[in-house]
Amino acid sequence: MVQEVFAEAKLNLSACTALAFGAGPGSFTGLRTATGVVQGLAFALQVPVVPVSTLLACAQAARARDAALTRVLAVLDARMHEVYWAQFELDLETHNWRTVQPVTLTASDAINFPDAPFTLAGNAAELLSAQLARAPHLVSIDSLALPHAAAIATLGLSALRAGQVVSAEDAMPVYIRNKVAFTTAERLARAAHA
Repeated sequence: MVQEVFAEAKLNLSACTALAFGAGPGSFTGLRTATGVVQGLAFALQVPVVPVSTLLACAQAARARDAALTRVLAVLDARMHEVYWAQFELDLETHNWRTVQPVTLTASDAINFPDAPFTLAGNAAELLSAQLARAPHLVSIDSLALPHAAAIATLGLSALRAGQVVSAEDAMPVYIRNKVAFTTAERLARAAHA
């Protein structure tokens, strides 16, 4: 599949000088797959790796869709009634993102909203609908601003230029929690209380 993507783009894999990947947070299987692929390719090509936060990629994707954005609350559904979230602000001089609130995992009703105008980016707006109604500084919601390849490539290039790289063996997924699903007993108990 990697070769097909490069062929479609009329690029040669051996021309790569670095590889960027969405390091997380996100689904365990997706993160492990992305990490394994990038480690294998980077090892074979002897190139450095640039891990990119998936939440930062959501912020970058939102900015690509609206160049006026400077403050983004990136939120991804973490399942199990929880969300991954972080808050970013764009430095207008350097055009680099600054982390205002680092990556956090909380219940979907426990997010701290910015106290200045912001855009919500990511796939969790529906989970937050009740809280968003009480977020006075919410300017817009961009549910299509997801950690796609274009955003990861843009951020990866910036990080590469800043020397923020790791070796293939040091490329690791960012896991925020260890538990990935409710047990049968937990699901039954939740259903009984619903």
